[in-house]
Amino acid sequence: MNVQIKVINRQLSEYMWRAGQTLATAESCTAGSVSAALASLPGASTYFRGGIVSYAEDLKVSLLGVDEQLLKDKGAVSEEVALAMAEGAISHLNSDYAISVTGYAGPSGGPEAPVGTIWIAVGKSGDFATRQLTGDDGRELNVQRATLTALVMLLERIQQDFPLEQSSDEEK
Repeated sequence: MNVQIKVINRQLSEYMWRAGQTLATAESCTAGSVSAALASLPGASTYFRGGIVSYAEDLKVSLLGVDEQLLKDKGAVSEEVALAMAEGAISHLNSDYAISVTGYAGPSGGPEAPVGTIWIAVGKSGDFATRQLTGDDGRELNVQRATLTALVMLLERIQQDFPLEQSSDEEK
């Protein structure tokens, strides 16, 4: 795991723990790397509920509740599917927040997007931020970039929703 991911993950862990919120993941092209990063810290079980890795479209449907017609209309690598995966993670894993990632990490792309196109959704049910990543730096770096981006997006969101109170030392 790269150093940036470790640093962000430590900050995220502190916020999630203090906020008392839970988190789930739904991953495709990252194949569980977001989940692995989250679970790498001691105490992650207090907020990380688990994740679903759904490379295959039929698993996006059966495990996450993504609508088949949505997959046909928009393709697996789309903002709409990333949002549906995140909603499915919250619903099926009974969590407050979710991260979803779907895309083409490489070495090839698909009919709806070139290699390096990755969609990320982060947030709470009905209130998600999305981000599209583009550009191909090779499979490993594409996955690392998506993992880091997803964790940063969640950290920014949880900081916004649950700002840490300043200690009395900082107030003086």
